[in-house]
Amino acid sequence: MIRFSIVTITWNAAHCVQKTLDSVASQSYNCLEHLIIDGVSTDETLAMVDSYRQLCSYPVLVSSEPDTGIYDAMNKGLARATGDYIIFMNAGDSFHSSDTLQKIVEQVDENNLPAVIYGDTDIVDDTGNYLGKRHLSAPEQLTWRSFRKGMLVCHQAFYARTDITRDIRYDESLKLSGDVDWCIRVMKAAEEKGLALHNTHMVVADYLKEGLSTRHHRASLKERFEVMRRHYGLLTTLCWHCWFLFRAFARRFRVYGFAVIIGCTSAI
Repeated sequence: MIRFSIVTITWNAAHCVQKTLDSVASQSYNCLEHLIIDGVSTDETLAMVDSYRQLCSYPVLVSSEPDTGIYDAMNKGLARATGDYIIFMNAGDSFHSSDTLQKIVEQVDENNLPAVIYGDTDIVDDTGNYLGKRHLSAPEQLTWRSFRKGMLVCHQAFYARTDITRDIRYDESLKLSGDVDWCIRVMKAAEEKGLALHNTHMVVADYLKEGLSTRHHRASLKERFEVMRRHYGLLTTLCWHCWFLFRAFARRFRVYGFAVIIGCTSAI
């Protein structure tokens, strides 16, 4: 059976981690392990995790030790994962439904595992209310070149084979966009090995809106530009960022322009 290693990074996450724990526990397919990599939380996080662990029929491996940042913690998860696929689902994030993993397993040939399994993501608030689709959606055929257009597949919806990722560590010099860089390097390795990337054609993850990169949006954009420059070259990156600016302007104009039109119509 295909086995999943789910890695959850926590640090003082008592306000949101239960949602993630409940989501993993609710999966109808439970050939999995859950690795909790904690950064020495001082709130109730570890107590909540301990209560969860005692109720689970699958292995829940918990470590709590100082780290140098989220990508250091993710590298610890990479080193300890023993499943066929690794899934990074941080505190506050969740699977889209209780049968997400079951549906994915039914799509995949166990004798010819793709390098990456990917899907779409819904955006939710901290109470789990649906806010909308992620404005970037998974392409029909994903390759490492796809991310020139932005991170088309969310980190939580990118399941990578652990035998490929074992030696592809997160760049700990990055603080906000290491996931983008890591996904690109995983897809490059898949291409070099001639391995497929499988599109599930379904929403596989619910993403908490207020993530780290959202709270530090400007710094994240600067770092992401550097990551893209590394992989795609300066000219290509500049061209695509001009397109990003135009797209953002057009999206804002559609929203505010429509509101102005409605306001004027109401006034008449």
